[in-house]
Amino acid sequence: MNAVNAVMQRRPYRPTGDLFDGADPGASEVLADGAWVLRGYAAAHAPVLLAEIAAIAAAAAPRHLIVPGGKRMSVAMTNCGALGWVSDTRGYRYEPCDPQSGKPWPAMPASLLSLAREAADAAGYAGFAPDASLCNFYQPGARMSLHRDHDEGDLAAPIVSISLGLPATFLWGGLARADRARRLRLVHGDVVVWGGASRLVHHGVAPLAEGEHPLSGRWRYNLTFRKAR
Repeated sequence: MNAVNAVMQRRPYRPTGDLFDGADPGASEVLADGAWVLRGYAAAHAPVLLAEIAAIAAAAAPRHLIVPGGKRMSVAMTNCGALGWVSDTRGYRYEPCDPQSGKPWPAMPASLLSLAREAADAAGYAGFAPDASLCNFYQPGARMSLHRDHDEGDLAAPIVSISLGLPATFLWGGLARADRARRLRLVHGDVVVWGGASRLVHHGVAPLAEGEHPLSGRWRYNLTFRKAR
C-alpha cells in the first residue's frame, strides 16, 4: 500500500446530533435537512491535501475572479477536474480549460476524489462522482458573500466542502437570499456536506480573522467538490 492509500484509509465514524464547536474528530453534526458538518473528518489527510493544493496552484495559478457586476472577488481561486468554475463580466459558468492558459484544468488528484466520495457517503450521499473541485485561497479579510451553487448540471448531487488552515465563520442561510444566516465556526479538517432539501441553500464565509496556523500560516484553504455535468 503506498503512502497516499495509507493516508486515505477511512477512519471510524461516530455520528452525533448536536451542533457545537470543538467536536471530537469523527463526530458529525446535523446542520439542516440534508446537510451535515463532519468535524475533523479531513484533518488526518491534511499533509496530502496541502501538497495536492500546492501542485494544483503551480499548474493553474489562483486568481481573483471578476463577478458579472465588475467587482473583484477577495478570495483567490483555481480549479481541478474535468471542469472548472469561472466568472467574469459575461457571467458564471463551468469551462473545461483555464481561460488564462487555454490548457485543461489539472486533473483531480485521486486523494481528493477519494476523500470527497467518502465524506459524501458518510453524510448519506452514496455514489458521489464529482467532476469539478474549486480550490479557494483565503487570507485575513477575505470573504465570500452569500450565494447558492446552482450552475451545476446535476443538482441531485451534493456539495462537499473541506476546510484547511485558519478557522472561518461559515454563514448558513436559507433558500431565499434574504433569509437570516446562522454563523458556524469551521476549523482545520472540518467537512460540510449538503444536498437534498438543502442543496440550494445560500451560504458564505464571513471576513477571515487574523491568525496563524501551524500548517498553513496566514491562509485558509477550502476545497469544494461538485458534479457539474
